[in-house]
Amino acid sequence: MLTIYGRSTIVKTIALCLLLILAGSFLPIPAGIPVISLSAGFLIFTLYFFRDPQRTIPAGDDLIVAPADGKILLIRKENHPVTGSGSTRISIFMSPFNVHVNRIPSNGRISDLDYHEGKYLMAFDHDSMNDNERMDTTLHTPYGPLVFTQVSGFLARRIVNTLAHGQEVRRGEPYGMIKFGSRLDIVLPPMLRVTVSEGEKTRAGETVLATLPATKSFA
Repeated sequence: MLTIYGRSTIVKTIALCLLLILAGSFLPIPAGIPVISLSAGFLIFTLYFFRDPQRTIPAGDDLIVAPADGKILLIRKENHPVTGSGSTRISIFMSPFNVHVNRIPSNGRISDLDYHEGKYLMAFDHDSMNDNERMDTTLHTPYGPLVFTQVSGFLARRIVNTLAHGQEVRRGEPYGMIKFGSRLDIVLPPMLRVTVSEGEKTRAGETVLATLPATKSFA
């Protein structure tokens, strides 16, 4: 299945590649083969990039799942203006070969959306979380606010975020993507227990990043 977030890009790519393949078929064989091969290869990569496989969302009201496919670059404690002192930041790097559909990490309500213009540094550069173009989404949950941020990178120049202020969302729902590789950061409130480590691979909507300790109860 292909994601709806790439529909316009997919249509344009199919049209362009078919035209190039047609043009290549009229060229002499030595010249036409590279044109046809490269066009077909680019079309296949585009369809592969915009894939949106089904995911099995884990059950449980106290789980935070990964918002993106990729590899965990960073886990650190920090003071955050929204989530407070002792919050945990988890940074996930997405290569161009990962599924790029982003998913909601927890049940809740969207309380803020904040777009920042910026640079296009390499996504694995930790300065990119503050300096690059990004979209901050604040989600109000039963155990406090959490913030997840789509960060553009050197190749990723387009952030797609379809959420709206006040929207009620469910864990694992797709909400957007970052086109052609980048990173996604999520900042968790201090009461949550992180269940992953740096270097681990994640699957959006399936990998559990954190849980609410059973001994805690929050309204």
